[in-house]
Amino acid sequence: MSRSDPPSGPDVARCLDAAAHAALRAEFPLLETCVYLNNNSTGAVPRGVERVLHDYWQTLRTWRDDVWQGWHADLDRYADSLADLIGAPPGSVVTDANMSTLLARVASCFDYRPPRNRVVTTDLEYPTVPFILRAFGRYGAHLDVVGAGGPHLDQDALEARIDERTQLVCVSHASFTSGATVDLPRLVARAHQVGALVVVDAFQTVGVVPLDVTTLGVDVVLGGAHKWLCGVGTAFLYVRPDLLPELAPAATGWQAGDRALTFQPSTGWAPDARRFAGGTPFPFTSLVSQVGLDLLAGIGIEAIRRHSLALTQRVLDRAGAAGIAVVSPTAAHRRGGVVCLDVPDGEAVKRRLAARDAICSWRGYLRVGPHVYNTLDEVDAFMDALEKELHR
Repeated sequence: MSRSDPPSGPDVARCLDAAAHAALRAEFPLLETCVYLNNNSTGAVPRGVERVLHDYWQTLRTWRDDVWQGWHADLDRYADSLADLIGAPPGSVVTDANMSTLLARVASCFDYRPPRNRVVTTDLEYPTVPFILRAFGRYGAHLDVVGAGGPHLDQDALEARIDERTQLVCVSHASFTSGATVDLPRLVARAHQVGALVVVDAFQTVGVVPLDVTTLGVDVVLGGAHKWLCGVGTAFLYVRPDLLPELAPAATGWQAGDRALTFQPSTGWAPDARRFAGGTPFPFTSLVSQVGLDLLAGIGIEAIRRHSLALTQRVLDRAGAAGIAVVSPTAAHRRGGVVCLDVPDGEAVKRRLAARDAICSWRGYLRVGPHVYNTLDEVDAFMDALEKELHR
């Protein structure tokens, strides 16, 4: 396939007109080089980031301490933009370097002495989740891992393990290996019925699947920028506002204090989500990631979801016609933004596809993740290349 030929098929957005979709695509230089359907691993970065890089260098080149006032405002703007995306109020989101750091801070808030000492999760989580939660065993946490026995979670089995001994339920909104989503309203209702809190890893869905944390009543949500949010190296944490006064993380830093920016000793916690901040922040990744987030906000998450479903449905249709085994759920309400395919020698196939400028990922299955800037033509080109590889 050509690296430069523009898509020629029908407008795939089904929510953007052709001109708007072409303008959006033009913001992502990566699309000029390949058919890029790896957004579930690493999203494309918009060209507007180049201006951010230039401005950041100019700041460093002429460093002044008072630049921190502007940087703190930028950090707050990015956090509140994320809050808006997930239906949360301003001040309920904080950012940091990665999800592992933020999850550990959340876990450090709780007393794990019996009887409420259980943390329920599943064996389908991204490895960071059980690794961190297991470490809290030294403080009395009992990690209860629900085995799925396959690529899809049995939610009945998960909910059966949640009882009055459960402190936290920590699950992914969508599996990183299959793309299957959990029924969050049902899970939250079950957990709250017995007094447990729900911690949701939304890294695989935020930016491509609507998530209204206020309507759901979910307690904690974690996610990050470098997949569907078209950013780089930054993660975020949402905490339900009415919970904040009850939570005091043991893993903390000076920015979490109530007098942090006065440079005087703090006597308590920041009243909002900043109580989950750490030490001196690194503003660069939030500045870069704001560009992609602003572009997505201009489209709207509902339109992004409609677009995503149209493209993933095309993957499903092509796979079905070619006899390729599909691991992801076929029902629209059960799948996130990725379709996972079970193909022989999948990791080698992924590498050979990359040699054809058709980019996906492999995590036990071949993962195909189109985003709002992709087209039906690109999906067809990718599936054509995949079929050739499978019949070589």
